[in-house]
Amino acid sequence: MDKMQNNIMVQVGVIVRDIEKTARHYAEVFGIDVPPVMITDAVDKAMTEYRGESTPARAKLAFMDMGNIQLELIEPDEYPSTWREFLDKHGEGIHHIAFNVKGMKDAVAFLDSKGMPLVQKGEYTGGRYAYIDGADKLGLILELLEND
Repeated sequence: MDKMQNNIMVQVGVIVRDIEKTARHYAEVFGIDVPPVMITDAVDKAMTEYRGESTPARAKLAFMDMGNIQLELIEPDEYPSTWREFLDKHGEGIHHIAFNVKGMKDAVAFLDSKGMPLVQKGEYTGGRYAYIDGADKLGLILELLEND
């Protein structure tokens, strides 16, 4: 692999302190329905790893379709995760931009070879995700999404 498979951004992830309140504000401002809030799976199902270690970290999530980009609101719990780290260091704000990939392991290895290491990974119903530390090279975290 000599480049990423695609350059089509599919999602922007925003870390928030109060997902219900923030989701209501987005709905009011943009005239959309308040999105449902879900919680990520527990570690036994999600197999969540943060900086190479298993973590029980979970987060509340809300998704809004904003044209051709999905906006993801993320409210982290107190356990170690890239979400909690971001909130503690930076407060609320844009956490990541996401891209769909096929061949997660190859994409992670390619980005690592470019000086952008894996920070967190996990599974969800129908696929998996990986957060890549692109802060030094790109100014933010990349999320890779691979759906089955």
